[in-house]
This record gives sequence, C-alpha cells and structure tokens, in this order.
Amino acid sequence: MKKTILFITILIFSLTTYAQETVQWLSFEKALELNKENPKPILIDVYTDWCGYCKKMDLNTYSNKTISTYINKNFYAVKLNGEEKKDIIFNNYTFKFQKEGRRGYHELPAALMNGRLSYPTTIFLSEKGELLDKIPGYLDKKTMEKVLTYFSEKAYNTKRWEEFDKEFKSKL
Repeated sequence: MKKTILFITILIFSLTTYAQETVQWLSFEKALELNKENPKPILIDVYTDWCGYCKKMDLNTYSNKTISTYINKNFYAVKLNGEEKKDIIFNNYTFKFQKEGRRGYHELPAALMNGRLSYPTTIFLSEKGELLDKIPGYLDKKTMEKVLTYFSEKAYNTKRWEEFDKEFKSKL
C-alpha cells in the first residue's frame, strides 16, 4: 500500500513538473484577446500534422524547460495549423481554408508567410499585431533561445541580427 501511494505521488509530481515545463499554447484569437489586456509579442508556430520537423521541434525545442519558460513569460504562444479548417478573423478580415490539391492551406498563415508555405515556420508579431519576422525551418533550442531574446528584448530596433548573434550569451 505504501509503495502504491509513493508511486502515485511520484507520478503526480512528475506530471505537474512536466506541465509546468511546456509552452502554454493559445488559439490565435485568444492570444489577440489577451494581448489587448496585457500587450506582449506573439510567437506563432505554423505547423502541419504531417510535418516531421514540426514534430521534432515540439520534442526537442519547445519541450526544453528554459525555452518553454521564456516563451510563457515573454510571449503569447500560438500553435497554428497551416491546414486549419476553421475561419480566423484578424484585422477585420476573415481568413479561410482553401482546398488545393490533395490537402489545401489556410489563408492566415499563407498571408503571414507571403504565400511561401514552409513548415515549420516561426512567426513573430509585435504587441500591436504587426509582423516582425518569419523564420522558416527547424530551429534547435540554441537558435531558438537567441531568436526569442532578440524579439522579446526588441534588440531588432538597435542591432542587426549578425551583431546580436555574436554578442549573445546562452543560458542553456
């Protein structure tokens, strides 16, 4: 009986600890709503269900405690399926799913990526909802840490990426 209670306690503690180390993903609409009350930049992870590098990024980058904690503190994080089926309203425009070929695409991520559909793509919006940048491809945790810091600290206002990259000190 004692072993069972100990096992359950360890299991609950493990699950609680894991839950605290994951990114708190929001819907696009919820991030915009929260941003009105408490402005923060918005990070959008554009993915698809079939994308292997998207899954790898979830597993290796977003699950890192330092990365997830930093995102949760400094951004509203949105996980946006590039093939999302439901309509999304942004800037008084309704973005819809467009059937094309065997799959299709959603107009919002396509618009944010200037029609260059690439998965995964990490998109950063300012507190005002303005597009700051879009970064296509897999980002490992070291690269992600730099990118997050660059945008959350608004270093893009005073430094070029190359300069920031040389001076950056990792906390990983």
